[in-house]
Amino acid sequence: MDRLDIQILTQLLNNCRTPDRKIGQEVGISGGAVKSRISKMFDRKVIEKFALKIEPPILGYNVLYFVVTGQDLEYILKQAKLLGEPFFVVPCVGGITVCSIVIKEDPEKKIELAKNLMKDVRVLSIFEAKNFGFRYELTKTDLEIIEILLDDPRARIDQIAKSTGLSTKTITRCLDKLENNDAMQFTLVYDPRKFTGYIPFAILVWVEKDVKKTLVRVQEEFGESFLQKPFVAMNQIVLFFYSDDIFKLDEITQNVRKINGIVSADLFIPRKISFPEQWVKNSIKSAKKSKRLHLTYQ
Repeated sequence: MDRLDIQILTQLLNNCRTPDRKIGQEVGISGGAVKSRISKMFDRKVIEKFALKIEPPILGYNVLYFVVTGQDLEYILKQAKLLGEPFFVVPCVGGITVCSIVIKEDPEKKIELAKNLMKDVRVLSIFEAKNFGFRYELTKTDLEIIEILLDDPRARIDQIAKSTGLSTKTITRCLDKLENNDAMQFTLVYDPRKFTGYIPFAILVWVEKDVKKTLVRVQEEFGESFLQKPFVAMNQIVLFFYSDDIFKLDEITQNVRKINGIVSADLFIPRKISFPEQWVKNSIKSAKKSKRLHLTYQ
């Protein structure tokens, strides 16, 4: 991989629906060259698939995050599934696994139950990632289009119109709404082990006061090293980086810790990334049965 591949990946991670031509304008090559590079990254298994990542609160769920250490990933997932459906699973270098589950119940009660279920592995942290209290509203039409996008996030407007029977005008309006929704991300799943020449890594940051102001400070200092946009919750920020030097990972982590407002910062080097989608499909299937035209969550 070279720097252009990384730049293209960054564009796609932030919005995989971005046209190849537009990506080419951003990175300084033709749209055809972008398409060729994307195809090669698929061939080399760098890119596993395009994905629509939906934050659970938009469908009325709470989210619990687990950071555990232990090599038995199957056991960790088995115990986690007793609490709720997996949202994402990321085994990391050093035997650490970061995963999250979606739940409908009281998060505090689930955390206590989780501690008992995970007693055979070392739990480094269990926490609820609270959102900023945004109000989300989805229509039955949105849900129908989302179902198509889960299978093909880069589906063309005419393809979606043909599958749903909706007008291209309706599809266009809905896509604009979804792409501008802070709780939805058109992205991709990549294999960190295929990043030849580069190391993707993440830093989980705990923030003491104003998350938004802290994020601005981080972006000003480290934005050029971001692999994709940070994930932001009420008290946490997940920063996604890449580097061509293993020693820079620790250096960047130490520098992040020095930023005013940050309480702690932990480094994670992923070995595998997955976003199970069954919870989304089940939720949409259930929501479509509702008699309400608009589904609102806060």
